[in-house]
Amino acid sequence: MQRRGWRACRWRSKPCSSKRMCGARCRSPSGSAGSAESRSAPASSGRSRPYSAIIIVIRERKRMRRSSLVFVALTLTLVGCDALRDAFSSRADVVARANGQTLTVDRLAGWAGVNRDLPLDPQTLGRVSHAWVDYTLFAEALAGGKDLHDSATAAATMWPMVSQIKWQKLHNRITARESLTPQQVDSAYQTGQVRVFQHILFQVPQNAADSIDNRKHRQAEQLLPQARAAGVRFSQLAVRYSEDPSAKTAGGSLGLATHGQFVPQFEEAAWQLAPGGVSSVVRTQFGYHIIRRPPLAEVRDSFRVGLESQITRELDSVYVDSLDIKRRIQPVGRAPDYVRTAVQDIDGARTSTRVLVKFRGGSLKVRDLMRWLAALNPQLLQSLPSASDQQINQFLKAITQRQLLLEQADSAKVTLSPDDWRQVREEHDSTIATLTTILNLTPEALRDSAGTSAQQRVTFAAARVNDYLDRVLHKRARYFPVPMFLAERLREQGNWSVDQAGIRRAAERGEELRADSTQAGGVGGGAGGGAPRMTPAPGPPPIDTARHPAPGRVRSPR
Repeated sequence: MQRRGWRACRWRSKPCSSKRMCGARCRSPSGSAGSAESRSAPASSGRSRPYSAIIIVIRERKRMRRSSLVFVALTLTLVGCDALRDAFSSRADVVARANGQTLTVDRLAGWAGVNRDLPLDPQTLGRVSHAWVDYTLFAEALAGGKDLHDSATAAATMWPMVSQIKWQKLHNRITARESLTPQQVDSAYQTGQVRVFQHILFQVPQNAADSIDNRKHRQAEQLLPQARAAGVRFSQLAVRYSEDPSAKTAGGSLGLATHGQFVPQFEEAAWQLAPGGVSSVVRTQFGYHIIRRPPLAEVRDSFRVGLESQITRELDSVYVDSLDIKRRIQPVGRAPDYVRTAVQDIDGARTSTRVLVKFRGGSLKVRDLMRWLAALNPQLLQSLPSASDQQINQFLKAITQRQLLLEQADSAKVTLSPDDWRQVREEHDSTIATLTTILNLTPEALRDSAGTSAQQRVTFAAARVNDYLDRVLHKRARYFPVPMFLAERLREQGNWSVDQAGIRRAAERGEELRADSTQAGGVGGGAGGGAPRMTPAPGPPPIDTARHPAPGRVRSPR
């Protein structure tokens, strides 16, 4: 009988005084470690197992586990993360979802497979998928009877236009002052720091033949006596003879000028003229000039307007510079690289929180830049990738200044007048009407063709979206994108997703369809049968973007 408190050790035939039933290194009752020979298998097993053999088995199992892990890691490396993610994706047969509707891999592949002008890469097919999401959310809103003409939707959709109006009102407050008096205008003209010049240009193209150069020179010399005697009629001669298109319609006027604005030959001759004086014929890289400095009596009004505009620009510049210093606007070190990456993936960048510019009290993120780019000239998207780091940083600082000015406009309670709102609503309503007509989802169409239930109307609207994009990608219709800010509003209020695994599968399947059609004799489009490019719809009248963002109803294709 075993001594009380002892337990049978699994690996020993004798009782064990250890409190552990673990098969660990045991000790005899005397406290010494048991010998290797005494470590035998349990008596009940009917045979003994040497301890050294057990250690060998354990080590071999560990080695096999390590080998398995190495094999798995090697497999992941060879297969690739994207392929593995696709293999385990339960949604790989779906490219995109918008509320209850789905865009399948087969449908997207079918669209892309027949359009040989459409690149079969994930980025391009991703743009098509996002276009489907935008149109589907819009169509479902119409089918569900949602009011897309309310003030909140109009303000969000027309954010570029609303922002510009606010900025202009703030600008007017900053630069508000009394008009210049006649005495101030006289004093400014007499000091001569700012002057007005007119000229008549006989243009000589670069690398022109000597015969052309000589002919232009003779024409200028022949007109010179008449120009010197013309006086106030100099502007009429400029309209008739000058080949400078920018100044010809203004009577040859070059506007207000300060020292250093012209090429050296022109500068030297012009600034020697007294009021009413006319220069000799002056040769510059542009051709032959006859220059005149008109007296104040002839240009008083235009001189005053020019002075006031210059003062306004200086006030703007001083205000913005003070804002820059006060808020410590500073682009981050890798901002240019982040911008170049963002403009290559517009859809991904629209939600990116990566910081581009830091300033006291906040930052400008990639998603903020994307909003501004949608409001500015679409050509900026094409020029930014090739811009220098310095140019991109300057552009980011200017965008940040605009954003801070808008924040100040809101803090100053700058609001839109009833007339401003009327213009905003007209633009917004026009956008909604255009998209509704494109899909043929007018209230009459929904009433007469969609059925009575809500689900029937939604299904009908979704079918119209698929039909429209099918016609676009089969080159039977022109593509008009849903304006970015309307799309943002719809996405905020809906449930949507775009699956990258599904896009990759659609690209692969599209390649298969094209290969099959080629083998079958070019069914589905051949050389020269590509679809037209997806070009943006015409926007509102152009607005000067050199000083502030221009409103835009329609974004460029993603």
